[in-house]
Amino acid sequence: MFVFTLCLYLWSWLSSIHGLDFRYHNSVEMEQYLKDVNRTYPEITHLHSIGQSVEGRELWVLILGQHPREHRTGIPEFKYVGNMHGNEVVGRVLLLQLINYLTSRYLSDPLVTRLLNSSRVHILPSMNPDGFESSARDCMNSVGRYNKNGVDLNRNFPDVFESNTVQESEKEVRAVMDWLKTETFVLSANLHGGAVVASYPYDNSNRGSELQGGQSISPDDDVFVHLARTYSYNHTEMHNANSCSDLTGFVNGITNGYYWYPLKGGMQDYNYVWAQCLELTLEISCCKFPPESKLPGLWEANRPALLAYMQQVHLGVKGVVMDSDGKPVPNAVVEVSGRRNLCPFSSDRNGEYFRLLLPGNYTITVRYRPRVVNFKSHFSESFTDESQHNSIITKKKLHIQGKSDKRSHFKALFEL
Repeated sequence: MFVFTLCLYLWSWLSSIHGLDFRYHNSVEMEQYLKDVNRTYPEITHLHSIGQSVEGRELWVLILGQHPREHRTGIPEFKYVGNMHGNEVVGRVLLLQLINYLTSRYLSDPLVTRLLNSSRVHILPSMNPDGFESSARDCMNSVGRYNKNGVDLNRNFPDVFESNTVQESEKEVRAVMDWLKTETFVLSANLHGGAVVASYPYDNSNRGSELQGGQSISPDDDVFVHLARTYSYNHTEMHNANSCSDLTGFVNGITNGYYWYPLKGGMQDYNYVWAQCLELTLEISCCKFPPESKLPGLWEANRPALLAYMQQVHLGVKGVVMDSDGKPVPNAVVEVSGRRNLCPFSSDRNGEYFRLLLPGNYTITVRYRPRVVNFKSHFSESFTDESQHNSIITKKKLHIQGKSDKRSHFKALFEL
């Protein structure tokens, strides 16, 4: 037992020094690796569990950033989630490699340093560790796809388009839902396998006004298309629209989720509608469980896309809603004219808001129903304020300049 422990420690130490092997690490090895990384890079990482799987395995999240243990005003929160389907394993491998890449290059690589200094990155390598442990090494076999209870986790989230669906959320899903309540995530992606395409919301529809030309179109469709194209065109192959053997090719390597196939209870729609977090589903390999010899090539194909996508967390406008005394105002509705979100975006508990937008002209409206009706406001000439139903309404016109692939987050302070 002592020899085994010593060997495991030496393996972990060598991995942290010389890089991570391209192979499939089981849950014990993955946990040990994450703990080693956290111990080796304590200043820029924080490791915590957001809950447990049905079989009691921890759902480990590693946070990376200049201030990994706490949110800082103006620093957006970003996340990657892998291995939601236990037998779709490439995302799990790539996220562990991404952790190794980011930690080992911090302060020596300008892009990595800028990413970790300007955003807070959360990585959940495996959302379904029970499924992974039961998976068969087969390209298309579904063994291990579901959690221990036999439930597809990507069909288990509350769905705004399904009015009469009352289902119990699985432990892994509840853990993610609770996680979303603790952080104001701005941008996210969950990694899957079985195709090569970037899919974006909506995944579902109730055949209302969102259904257009066979697609379920969200109010932020232009941003979602840009995000999907960002990943696709930074991937070495995805944008070429080469299909897997049994699938039709996707134009530009992207697709509207519903247009591909309707999906009830999906995680990306839940993130967008309920958590104000724009999320894509990234299908990153035709083979769900490829031979380990294919893993280095898959990393090289996806690495530039993973990094480029992370930078998109800085698109658009961000700021703080404050009252006339300079105190942050939580739960103020922050609306972009012409974008009628099913659940309006609002300021968080710190009064902060983040809105991913492409370059252009926008009118931002802030609505807040204060505890006290009487108030005093100070505005620049670009502001107008109105009183309606005991609410404070503030409008501001913004012009966002610059190419959309640059870090051009426009800062706007709303004072109520």
